[in-house]
Amino acid sequence: MKKREAHLPSAESSPEDRELFRAHVADATPHAAKSFLPKRAKPAARATFKRADEAQVLRDSLELSSLEGILDNGDHLNYCRSGVSEQILRKLRKGRYSVQAEIDLHGLTVVRAREELNSFLAECRREHLGCVRVIHGKGLRSGNAGPVLKSKVAVWLKQASHVVAYTSARPVDGGTGALYVLLERLR
Repeated sequence: MKKREAHLPSAESSPEDRELFRAHVADATPHAAKSFLPKRAKPAARATFKRADEAQVLRDSLELSSLEGILDNGDHLNYCRSGVSEQILRKLRKGRYSVQAEIDLHGLTVVRAREELNSFLAECRREHLGCVRVIHGKGLRSGNAGPVLKSKVAVWLKQASHVVAYTSARPVDGGTGALYVLLERLR
């Protein structure tokens, strides 16, 4: 069965069509205008993430204190575990150790970068690698806050028990956007 469509009479319609239309809609009553979306009162503001925000501030403040002894001169990062010869850090800074693997973290979220870095370091340990490169980026899109991943990676590496030393890479290997990381070898 074919559906019939109702058409409103237009100015070009014949007078008979207009009369026929009026006869068909004579019994109809118009609907009152209603808004389609009911207006609801706005819910009261809640501090949903207050605890999480406060916890993050605490974590950040602890990490900032962990940056002591890492920053060399603004952009360059250096760290050497206590008891390790300064000569090892000097050789690492000059690129004298062969880079055996690398990971590129820039562009990742902080959470994802930490997961990837931990996984990468665990794999490097299983493979008995000695020197690796971690690319964290220079934070050029971070605005006034400065490079986010760079400082986070520096703290995470300092906290890793199997990291002996690290330093910013030579310009040819990423400069201040990457680190040479010297790992403790398993026996």
